[in-house]
Amino acid sequence: MKKRPVLPLLLIGIGTVLFLSAIYISTNLRTVSQAPQPLTSEEETFPEIPRVTLKDAFTAFQDGSAVFIDVRDADSYTNSHIPGAQSFPLAQLQEQLKKLGTETWIITYCT
Repeated sequence: MKKRPVLPLLLIGIGTVLFLSAIYISTNLRTVSQAPQPLTSEEETFPEIPRVTLKDAFTAFQDGSAVFIDVRDADSYTNSHIPGAQSFPLAQLQEQLKKLGTETWIITYCT
């Protein structure tokens, strides 16, 4: 009886297990990635940022007690914005906010 080497059989077995594992993992990843994720509100995402109601923002707009900052890109600001709002694109926001006083009520907005 001829003795067969074990190493080639072992490599074939390991290769088969890896191949089947890859198929299993890829089908599970497809299923997970297609499942809808629950939406979170901004309050949950950024709890340290106080929110302003639309009514309070409109009152501040009418009496001029707040500065409105549009953080969208320049093209979006050019197309439409709140009258009197300043354009500070989000990438420049930290630097631009230094120009405003610390006592100024700042209301930022985007889309």
